[in-house]
Amino acid sequence: QVQLVESGGGLVQAGGSLRLSCAASGRAFSSYGMGWFRQAPGKERVFVAAINWSGARTYYADSVKGRFTISRDNAKNTVYLQMNSLKPEDTAVYYCAAQRSSVVTRNTGDFGSWGQGTQVTVSS
Repeated sequence: QVQLVESGGGLVQAGGSLRLSCAASGRAFSSYGMGWFRQAPGKERVFVAAINWSGARTYYADSVKGRFTISRDNAKNTVYLQMNSLKPEDTAVYYCAAQRSSVVTRNTGDFGSWGQGTQVTVSS
């Protein structure tokens, strides 16, 4: 298992940008697929983006495609989520998650390690 710590959340105006980071500790970070999920108040946690172990494959929810970019730096044991053109509906707690698999999925149940979350608030 890896331990995950998110950072970079905050308050931003609509149209602005934020960059979330997720630092992983533990062994073999490069063998994990990584994902970002978000949970708005009163709603279930949903998929945002995922990246495979090498960074060669990325996947996005339709709601963020073209605005968000997921990336990773295996030398730094870190995964990032660059969020541009933010909208009020992007307001949520954002969670980083790790999946020990060569194939990364979009399902919360497939991810075995989770961070504590970071709040992103987009004002209109």
